[in-house]
Amino acid sequence: MLLPTALALFAGLIMTRIFKKTGLKLPDVTAFLVAGLLVGPYALGALGVPGLGFNSMADLDRVSFLSTVALGFIAFDIGNEFRLAQLKKTGKVATVIGIVQALTATALVDIALIALHFVLGPEKLPLPVAITLGAIAAATAPAATLMVVRQYKAKGPLTDLLLPIVALDDAVGLVVFAVSFGVAQALEGGALNVVSVVVNPLLEIVCSLALGATMGSLLTLLEKLFFSNKNRLSLTIAFVIMTIALSTLEIPLVGEVKITFSSLLVCMMLGTMFCNLSEYSVDIMKRSEEWTAPLYAVFFVLSGAQLDLTVFRYPSILLIGMVFILVRCAGKYLGAWGSATLMGCEPNVCKYLGITLFPQAGVALGMVVTAQALGQESGAMIRNIILFAVLVYELVGPLLTKQSLMAAGEVQSKYPEAHYRARFEKKPAQ
Repeated sequence: MLLPTALALFAGLIMTRIFKKTGLKLPDVTAFLVAGLLVGPYALGALGVPGLGFNSMADLDRVSFLSTVALGFIAFDIGNEFRLAQLKKTGKVATVIGIVQALTATALVDIALIALHFVLGPEKLPLPVAITLGAIAAATAPAATLMVVRQYKAKGPLTDLLLPIVALDDAVGLVVFAVSFGVAQALEGGALNVVSVVVNPLLEIVCSLALGATMGSLLTLLEKLFFSNKNRLSLTIAFVIMTIALSTLEIPLVGEVKITFSSLLVCMMLGTMFCNLSEYSVDIMKRSEEWTAPLYAVFFVLSGAQLDLTVFRYPSILLIGMVFILVRCAGKYLGAWGSATLMGCEPNVCKYLGITLFPQAGVALGMVVTAQALGQESGAMIRNIILFAVLVYELVGPLLTKQSLMAAGEVQSKYPEAHYRARFEKKPAQ
């Protein structure tokens, strides 16, 4: 599996260059997903040449641990956005808006898809799938949003709220997903009771946060033993991978009560504790971003390769995907607009904030990995619907974010790329 994995990374990187050269101003995530389609079982893999792409879904399963590790680092990076110094500046406004818009999106998608479940029937849209998709609807794409903000040097009230809300949004999404996925698993297994729906999900949330806090505190203490940030980075990477491994444990208690962990919540709490306790965290997180760049690229390419193209022969899948996309956008916009208005935000913030929250990618794709536990058919349906939605969101989401920031008057320069080139290109000799 080494050769096709290397090819997957190479294809993803080359695709980003192709997008740039052809004038397609699309995010790298989209390029990686498209590259994944090309090296997947329905393109190059279908040729049956060993090493030239992934020949089957079984091949992809053999390298699935890479997606699990990448998911842990994505959550760890999210924890970096919860520094107390940053949270004090935004106050309760960002917290209220972040929670309300995420829950509104989940509620509306749940209502729409559950109604669609009764219209299409349980064969085409099982109830556990509808509930899981509703939970995934809460998540946003921090990478896509931050990329647009930095590229266009956005600054102002909207931007100041947007950045912490994007981080909080995914944290709320992880909690909502933990509870909703517990309900979905109960429905899938036919064991709908208080233990499976309430007790076990709550235990998972509490124990995940506790494990993450413990590992984060321990990491902070151990890093004081080293005098090189290179060694501290190595220790951090080891701790994240160790934490991911520990989060796979399952501890039975009494009867059906058991302790399980969400790797997303555990690693997010690990990152939060580390960034607030360690004096070396700023430098370590910057170094970690460089180390994880190829890992994230492989993660997105593998996610694209897992897209089962044959499922799009069925109109019901396309219908479910479009309903998910449109209703989620409506939930994000209405939730952000209503809560921002309630908190007395400026008119431009109320009007444009929801639009900037449309992009969806990394954390949602990570949730899809966890959702595979629902079973082969349900997991495949969730994966393909979300990948279809992510492709659509990543095509239009960053563009809408850019237009919203410009309309709000927070883009500092009409031509930021020119300033970037002027700064870094060499001046002619005098």
